[in-house]
Amino acid sequence: MKKDKKEYNILIIEDNPGDLLIVDDFLHEVIVNPTIRHAKNFRLASETLCTTEERYDIILLDLTLPDKSGQQLIDAIQKVAGAAPIIILTGYSDIDFSIQSISKDVADYLIKEELTAITLYKSIIYALERKKAVHQLLESEKRYSDLFHLSPQPMWVFDLESLKFLSVNGAAIRNYGYSEDEFLSMTIKDIRPPEDIPQLEAAIASSIEYNVPFTKGVFRHKTKSGDIIHVEVLSNIISFKGKKAELILANDITERVNYIKTIEEHNKRLHDIAFTQSHIVRVPLARMMGIVNLFKDMETIEDPKLQKLLSYFMDSAEELDELLRLIVHNAESEI
Repeated sequence: MKKDKKEYNILIIEDNPGDLLIVDDFLHEVIVNPTIRHAKNFRLASETLCTTEERYDIILLDLTLPDKSGQQLIDAIQKVAGAAPIIILTGYSDIDFSIQSISKDVADYLIKEELTAITLYKSIIYALERKKAVHQLLESEKRYSDLFHLSPQPMWVFDLESLKFLSVNGAAIRNYGYSEDEFLSMTIKDIRPPEDIPQLEAAIASSIEYNVPFTKGVFRHKTKSGDIIHVEVLSNIISFKGKKAELILANDITERVNYIKTIEEHNKRLHDIAFTQSHIVRVPLARMMGIVNLFKDMETIEDPKLQKLLSYFMDSAEELDELLRLIVHNAESEI
């Protein structure tokens, strides 16, 4: 087997000089130049781990030491080991204890009598790869957690079965007025107007039935103060702490909705004005113009001054009619 040329800093906690020599030989057999430190009991191991700035890539731990052993030893070493993976080396084959140890974040459990250079090396590599994978997972979870909790938009997660809030971010707490504890004691029905709950239940049932992972829509929500706000909701179905849940991002569009309503009301007023001017005001004006024409056509009106006055009146009526046409045109163009 070709030796590993990477640098490894390894702490062996072992009180048996013979076992220490074997493990040391195995490590040199598979690694070009390992840096190996040794502690023969828990006290020295604890001092090494707590008082030096040296960081170990791996810890090889004998399960029976003069001053501590078994689960008590594992728990104590884990408290001072930092991020270094722990591989247990023992002369006792206890399957139940090994399973219990691994379930408590011990990287591996190796029997000394069965140990070889290859099995020890593989265990070290697997432990380091698991550590790297866990670190990447934690970093990924932190990034997503930061995106959730630091988002300026209200976000929450709710249980698709019970509809209870499972997690909320600071923006949701600020915008809706409920504390985190209040949110976590509520369901999403509690932030909806009662008359909108059937729509909510239908939307959730449809999402579950057709397994739609992503949905978008505009809904009405209710704040703690009782105000009704309009929100554009983006949702994704996710798994959250073992539960089928839905992640919600709620964008408050109340101002936009109110602005649109204002524009619509403005347009309606303009339409009413245009209708009034076009159909109501111009009707009596048309009658007045007809009466003037009737007078002008009467042969009995011979007085030049009266004829001239009727012409002035007719010109003014026609001018007013033209102004009304212009006003109606401008009002209709704004609608």
